[in-house]
Amino acid sequence: MAGLMLASTSSAFVPSKTRNGFVVKHSSRTKDVERRSTRRSPFALEMSSSEETETVDPLFVRRSRPEYIPGHIPDPDYVRIFDTTLRDGEQSPGATLTSSEKLEIARMLAKLGVDIIEAGFPIASPDDFAAVQQIANVVGNEVFDDGYVPVICGLSRAYEKDIQRAWDAVKGARRPRVHTFIATSPIHMETKLNKTPDQVVDIAIRAVTFAKSLGCNDIEFSPEDAGRSDPEFLYRILAEVIKAGATTLNIPDTTGWNMPWEFGGLIQKLRENVPGADRVVFSTHCQNDLGLATANSLAGAQHGARQLECTINGIGERAGNASLEEVVMALALKGQTHFGGSQQSTESSGKLYTSINPVYITPTSKMVAEYTGMKCQPHKAIVGVNAFQHESGIHQDGMIKNKSTYEIMTPESIGLMRGESQSGAGIVLGKHSGRNAVGTRLRELGYDLEPEKLNAVFHRFKQVAEKKKGGLEDEDLEALVTDQAGLTNALWEITGLQVSTGMSGIPTATVKMIGPDGVERYVAATGTGPVDAVYKGIDQITGVQVSLETYSLSAITSGIEALATTRVVIVPKQGGPNDSVSINAQLGISKDRKFSGAGSDNDIVTASARAYVSAINKLLSWNLRRRSRVISSTDTSGIGDAEPVHSSASVASP
Repeated sequence: MAGLMLASTSSAFVPSKTRNGFVVKHSSRTKDVERRSTRRSPFALEMSSSEETETVDPLFVRRSRPEYIPGHIPDPDYVRIFDTTLRDGEQSPGATLTSSEKLEIARMLAKLGVDIIEAGFPIASPDDFAAVQQIANVVGNEVFDDGYVPVICGLSRAYEKDIQRAWDAVKGARRPRVHTFIATSPIHMETKLNKTPDQVVDIAIRAVTFAKSLGCNDIEFSPEDAGRSDPEFLYRILAEVIKAGATTLNIPDTTGWNMPWEFGGLIQKLRENVPGADRVVFSTHCQNDLGLATANSLAGAQHGARQLECTINGIGERAGNASLEEVVMALALKGQTHFGGSQQSTESSGKLYTSINPVYITPTSKMVAEYTGMKCQPHKAIVGVNAFQHESGIHQDGMIKNKSTYEIMTPESIGLMRGESQSGAGIVLGKHSGRNAVGTRLRELGYDLEPEKLNAVFHRFKQVAEKKKGGLEDEDLEALVTDQAGLTNALWEITGLQVSTGMSGIPTATVKMIGPDGVERYVAATGTGPVDAVYKGIDQITGVQVSLETYSLSAITSGIEALATTRVVIVPKQGGPNDSVSINAQLGISKDRKFSGAGSDNDIVTASARAYVSAINKLLSWNLRRRSRVISSTDTSGIGDAEPVHSSASVASP
């Protein structure tokens, strides 16, 4: 398959350059237009120059498309993509766009390679007219080096003034189209239009005839609410508009009412029963009220529709439209293998394809989301922030070993350059992550831990991940390594902690700890604040007498759920049970030895307690080692723990 192919070693989708593919780049005329632009989009991707053609990244290669002819597609396997983001998508409540934003989106849609851009509803307002006209005059004349230029379409009701306005807006484009419509379902004709079926047919004929009289030779007609219309009436009205000059028949499931098998069957019936159906292109326009817009669109393609109407991110009226990225990637992955059968025309091989360059899907999605203010749900297919992220331990293990285990396409193929972030496999370290994922990320960060230390970090990781939404960042993970570093040969461990504080009460802490003898002890203490109360409780249980010399607290990441790291430095009190005076070997000066500790947790009091206990454990361990050396020094043999060195000759036992 030219331009796009499936990887031979896995099911992951990767665009690839072939001799029949075209590099996505503008002609010199287009470059001049871009240089004259007064505003540059932060989402824009640079096009390749002529000199770069031979070394262009394969991701920026798209498949060639058949010659554009209104009402006919020379290759019966080719599926035209009709984008209505700027018209139906903007009808989403709160999704108003400025003229300059519409122009930038239209340009990005051209880079994406959509066949038709429905730029708006010109009769709606002077601003809408101006925006459509600007897109037609600019984007509708920017020709790419492969000869591609998008069709610019304007929507109109079946009234002459609407059609005239639409034509005036789009006629400046190289390939202008007028899209007119009228409702055909009984409920719409009777209650909304208050028209008889005969009157509706007459209005439709006059609308198409008038559009053709203006010089428009690319006319799309839609029987609104076709999904709930009488098929026999559809046969009649569609036959008449074909005679009048319609070149594309768009079949809308306006209310998202149809099941895929119903809608696909409707398309097939229309192609088989409408006189003149072989002289037009059948199209789909599916709303998402039951979550079936993409499925219905693909069912339409399976039954012979060769134009699919959709929007970026699936935005649109009510529950939205068929999502362009879902439709396009479904055809890219399955079009060659899953659309054959008796439903196709005799000329079609059933190997469907588009000329969309999917590497522009992500930047286009981000632009539309930013300009409309309509963010995608995290689990939105293809473009949601979670679409290529993995938190389950089982999934992460599979991704580390082979990314095709859980990804059917690469994020790079849709313009999401993941690189080495998240272990290069979209791994989000959260409460469901396994030991392999945590260990892999630690090694990537430069921590090659022994199994025992890794187990300790992983145990602590699980405790923190249970409380922290959104997963742990690299900084959080590094803080946990530091947190566990002070627990080597830990003598005391906190097992419970509860504090009570406020403006009118005395700060009180209940602390529970397990000591080196395995016995759990608890105590309640008060202090000047919650941390002071906790520290006094720890002192009582462990029996140490220390002074807190340094205390610092910092957030590892931002946000209310950020991991906090506390660092403390303690000094044993002189004359106390843990007095730890050391002598400088060079100067012979005695000084109090200092011990530091660090602790991390979502709760700052818990983080403070862990840091304090870490420092106390270091102090106690140091004293134990010192005491052990003193005991060893009383050995009168002069050998202590040293092993005797034997010569090769035999030595008699004493």
